[in-house]
Amino acid sequence: MNYPTNGKKILDFKICVVCFKPFSYRKKWRNCWDDVKYCSEKCRRKKNERNINYSSKPTS
Repeated sequence: MNYPTNGKKILDFKICVVCFKPFSYRKKWRNCWDDVKYCSEKCRRKKNERNINYSSKPTS
C-alpha cells in the first residue's frame, strides 16, 4: 500500500450504487468488504426507490 507523506495509509474506497459517492474502507467491514455496496444505512434502505425511478418507462 502507498503511504502519503504524513504516514497515514491510503484506504481502499468504493462508489455507492445508490448515491454514487465514494466511501472508504471501515474496520467493521474487514470481513465483508467485497460484499459492501452501500455507503450508509440510508442508501441501503433507498436501494429499491432508485431502481424503481430508473426502471419506469416515461409516459408519452
